Amino acid sequence: MGRSVALAETREERTLLLPLTLRPLTFEEFVRLFGEDDDVELVDGMVVQRVAARDIHEDLQGWLLSILRVYSEAKGLGIVRGSRTAVKITEHRGRLPDIVFVRKENVHIVQEDGIFGTPDLVVEIWSPGDRLSDMLAKEADYKSIGVPEIWLVDLQRKQVRVLRKGREGYEEKVMRKGVLRSEVVEGFWVKVEWLFKRPLPNVIEALQKVLGRKI
Repeated sequence: MGRSVALAETREERTLLLPLTLRPLTFEEFVRLFGEDDDVELVDGMVVQRVAARDIHEDLQGWLLSILRVYSEAKGLGIVRGSRTAVKITEHRGRLPDIVFVRKENVHIVQEDGIFGTPDLVVEIWSPGDRLSDMLAKEADYKSIGVPEIWLVDLQRKQVRVLRKGREGYEEKVMRKGVLRSEVVEGFWVKVEWLFKRPLPNVIEALQKVLGRKI
């Protein structure tokens, strides 16, 4: 892999890339050794190869990323990043959410090598064939760092689980239709039905509806 640290591979249901020293990698080492061309996450000090995304996943990720990014820029609300930006969970754990939003008052946590702090919104897309254990592990990680709002889009069940942090923990809402409004991205909304429509709605037309004006 052309890295300065030798790595060995072992096969399970996914590929784990382990330091030959058997010493767990830190998040800082992880983001230094691996870049945007490496589709991997850091789990308990081990580098885990992510399963290749299906087209239906990539299509929705790109569509929602485009709408949220342009909306956020138009409103001056903050920074939106895609699935190549690592988020630090712990010293030996890092995730690459499908979409991340960070409010403008928190942009200092977005650094060159990754996000070192708690994003305000995380979106994960669950494709048919993805393992439930993987999605639950990601959800637990985002909760552990206190992400205020989490969208878990389930393409197979055609539903969105919305998790919002309250005073006594996370409140959950499952939506299969209607308008999904963000509480952290001011004024941003999408129709749940849009997320599961094939083909997806035209980006410009959908964005004009969300913004309430032509662009």
